[in-house]
Amino acid sequence: MTMYQTVADTETVLRDGTIKLHGPGAFEGMRRAGRLAAEILDTMADLVQPGVTTGQIDDVVRQMTLDGGAVPATLGYRGFAHSCCTSINNVICHGIPGDKVLRDGDIINIDVTPLLDGWHGDSSRMYLVGDVSLKARRLVDVTYECLMIGIDKAKPGERLGDIGAAIQAHAEKHRYGVVREFCGHGLGRLFHDAPEVIHAARAGTGPELKPGMFFTIEPMINLGKAGVRMMEDGWTAVTRDRSLSAQFEHSIGITETGCEVFTASPKGLDKPPY
Repeated sequence: MTMYQTVADTETVLRDGTIKLHGPGAFEGMRRAGRLAAEILDTMADLVQPGVTTGQIDDVVRQMTLDGGAVPATLGYRGFAHSCCTSINNVICHGIPGDKVLRDGDIINIDVTPLLDGWHGDSSRMYLVGDVSLKARRLVDVTYECLMIGIDKAKPGERLGDIGAAIQAHAEKHRYGVVREFCGHGLGRLFHDAPEVIHAARAGTGPELKPGMFFTIEPMINLGKAGVRMMEDGWTAVTRDRSLSAQFEHSIGITETGCEVFTASPKGLDKPPY
């Protein structure tokens, strides 16, 4: 049975398996954290160019996060030593920044989570590096469509399975694979919390969506099959068939009439081309 817990805006919450329902003050906290995440990703649109390293991207993310009065939630999280994730081409998620140089034709996902005044703003976007192939551009476009189709299903009275079913149907219509091993998640004062937001699901199943729920939707869509392989570093997930992969992520809150996207770009740079 799904358990819900109404929490005060200043209450310390525990990762206890319950779905947290938040009030107006929490929505305001998530708006501020989400806006900072979006502003950081807006800056990446000019930074991502051939010749730039993923380590340079990480440096800018870290500095912008600190300048915004926040800290990078990923820095030190379960031993992760960086301020963002940089996932290139066939890397599905959790790519580790370093000396890797971006090359003409690459696609890259940049995933940031500033922790601002106790609230997590979690978001990621795809970026096109130089002259990108049509098949890669199409994958990126469809993945963004999957995200927005999922968000459209996020409203009171719907089920979490409705989000995943809609995403899966759209991706598979284009003969793309939907990654199952990683999913969206609840967030707020906790980085990762209940519920798990599966991106391939059966409509009408899962917890009911209620006002005050906060969670991410972050479909990971592969150009080929859905299979995943973990690298020896314990973080980097790649496509088993070495096909390209794309991902977009927004943090949202369920309202009385629909949902609010906390991480929308202030400049309208939510998807490429930027």
